[in-house]
Amino acid sequence: MKISVVTPLYKSAPYIDELHRRCVAAIGATGATEHEIILVNDGSPDASLGIAKGLAAQDQAVVVIDLARNFGQHQAIMTGLEHATGDYIFVMDSDLEDEPEWITLFHSALTVRKCDVVYGVNKNLKGGWLYTRARNTFYAVLNYLSSVRFPPNVCSARLMTRRYVQALLQFKERELFMAGIWHMTGFNQVPVEVTKHDRSPTTYSMSRLINVFINAVTAFSTRPLALISVVGIGLSAVAFLFTAGVLFQKLVRGIAVEGWASVMAAVLLIGGISLFFNGIMAIYIAKIFIEVKQRPRTIVRDIHRAASTLTTRESTSDSAETRTEGDEPTRRRRECANAGSADNLRPKTK
Repeated sequence: MKISVVTPLYKSAPYIDELHRRCVAAIGATGATEHEIILVNDGSPDASLGIAKGLAAQDQAVVVIDLARNFGQHQAIMTGLEHATGDYIFVMDSDLEDEPEWITLFHSALTVRKCDVVYGVNKNLKGGWLYTRARNTFYAVLNYLSSVRFPPNVCSARLMTRRYVQALLQFKERELFMAGIWHMTGFNQVPVEVTKHDRSPTTYSMSRLINVFINAVTAFSTRPLALISVVGIGLSAVAFLFTAGVLFQKLVRGIAVEGWASVMAAVLLIGGISLFFNGIMAIYIAKIFIEVKQRPRTIVRDIHRAASTLTTRESTSDSAETRTEGDEPTRRRRECANAGSADNLRPKTK
């Protein structure tokens, strides 16, 4: 049995050595015969990359994936999962707010429950009253709008089987909402309550939470588009009735219709609703624009291991050169083809 640990690095320099030591100890407690620790440097501005490379030089089980720039936590996690080779893959944050010892806890739960995923649910949340209420509202609205049920207060930490990760990697979208993709993938998933440490203030401000909410809703639900149609039909019906009432007052009763203020209020209301709905459609169109370009989710600059450090381009070109030039049958076929081409170029004599 082999266990892979995947964690993104961003301003993680103070925690990497302890993270490595505790991960190795926790993996040993599961009885795993092999392991690997994949550290994905997500354009960290501190010394995280240098410390991670030092660990990779000392421990053959450490793999450092250096991304070309900062692509974001979720993109970095997906890149790490693409390189993981374990039978079980454990994902966690690198700031030690997620405890490496959860590997043992989650593995025990996964073995007993015979499931494909064990994920952590945080019992204590960061932030004040307003942030907590906003977070609860976020999940309530998301569950109402989406056909997939998203459990609240889910941690990044989770232990997954190989077949689940292979299914997860089939999602190719660029705008990632990992909490949604994790549960949309399906399989048997079991929550475990954990206490996440509060080592630093949350990086999810109110504006960022709103951005995540918009991304999540538009990524996993088309109900806002259906709502636009329903409201449009309703407003059309109201406008038709109002117009019929005005004509009745004018033609039947001969009463002049007054009310410039009410007319302006109606125009502004309809205009505001129209702009709001156009904005919703613009968000969906922007997502289509991003997805159809098929840009890479991340770009890997280097992969560092204990044996050697090669850039992705160098390793790819070296392997191609070995296949074409180092392969004896291939070289013979090439020589025969060249000889045949030379014979065809010679002038023929009668």
